[in-house]
Amino acid sequence: MEDKLAAPPIVDRSAFEAELDALRIREKAHTREGDALAAARRRLPMVEVPASTPLIDEHGPVTLLDAFEGRRLLIAYYFMWHTGKPAPEQCEGCTWVTSQVRELSYIHARDATYAVFCQGPYDESRRYRDFMGWEMPWYSAVGSLETLLVGRRVGRMHLVCYLRQESKVFETYWTTSRGAEYMDNSYRLLDLTVYGRQERFEDSPAGWPKPPEGTDTMRADGRPLAQWPRLKAGYSDDLGTNTR
Repeated sequence: MEDKLAAPPIVDRSAFEAELDALRIREKAHTREGDALAAARRRLPMVEVPASTPLIDEHGPVTLLDAFEGRRLLIAYYFMWHTGKPAPEQCEGCTWVTSQVRELSYIHARDATYAVFCQGPYDESRRYRDFMGWEMPWYSAVGSLETLLVGRRVGRMHLVCYLRQESKVFETYWTTSRGAEYMDNSYRLLDLTVYGRQERFEDSPAGWPKPPEGTDTMRADGRPLAQWPRLKAGYSDDLGTNTR
């Protein structure tokens, strides 16, 4: 099949390496700035959060303190949830970033726990976790969101970091929207390719592939992209809702 997509100019190896060397200077500066931002993040003050704030897990009521699983640090992703809606109508963005978080041993090795705090009922959202084949700890934060997300928009994706000091809990950092890309690896890898993420917001040369206006690039045929391999593998997407 003829490839009609636009492509970069063709040069010899020496010219290619010279252009790459020039870009590498900017890449290294970007890396150093990222290191500097992380250093500043480590120097932020912190604010206490009630350690007894209730959550729900598979055993019933637990607390925010319990979610640390005895570790010193906790990274919590606040998953958006559409209560009573079937799996195809659940958040494609939260499905995207959560699907990237698989191996937790490296996080645990630094005395940190990763968990999802779903902003919906436990039973139906846990069914979604099982349908997706995710293995991270899963909690419902319904009823505690105004306490945990004070001053922030409930129902929006949030990534929040906590520190435990004995029986007290402190919030040390939070981010939202594109800040949740810290959880992603697929788009960061695509950023290295010639066509990038192929999103409309990207600054790309004329002729580079872009989705049509209004296209949701995280969905296909009415579902979040990551649901399709699970259906093909025979996983049930029944969340126990009555609106299907």
